[in-house]
Amino acid sequence: MAKYKDKYRIESTRLPTWDYRNAEYYFITILTKNRKHYFGKVVDGKLIHSKINNIVIEEWMNTALLRSNIELDEWVLMPNHFHGIMIKNSQENLNTNDDNKSILKSNSLGSIIGQFKSISTKRIRKSGLVEFSWQPGFYEHIIRNEQALENIRKYIRLNPLKWAIDEYNKD
Repeated sequence: MAKYKDKYRIESTRLPTWDYRNAEYYFITILTKNRKHYFGKVVDGKLIHSKINNIVIEEWMNTALLRSNIELDEWVLMPNHFHGIMIKNSQENLNTNDDNKSILKSNSLGSIIGQFKSISTKRIRKSGLVEFSWQPGFYEHIIRNEQALENIRKYIRLNPLKWAIDEYNKD
């Protein structure tokens, strides 16, 4: 762990040599702050939705509707996290000023997920759940081959059935 402004922070899992604007399949996991169960509960392997689930689902779908180079594959919303596969087909709308490494690059995976989190948060808070928040950052994994893609799709589909033993199932 590194220190930033006298606080410990977890080092990024991002590959330093990878351009996250690249066309690729990405597996995404986004957690709610403190893993709080905002999105309902799992009963008999199915998520019983809370009133804000549709906001998250709509904004995830809008991610692809608003960007011609994005497709969405398998995804699941769980009580306190979201898993999804995002397919970036090209590097549309690239920011040509890549000299400043501290700024998110236009159309990078981080900027797209950041926009998804920001818009869904605003809408959820506007709906009355003012304390809602996502955990800072997100987990990503570059899917490198067809077998890995199939394994991740299966993991996502089975996630609700395995909720009782899920690592994120902690209050």
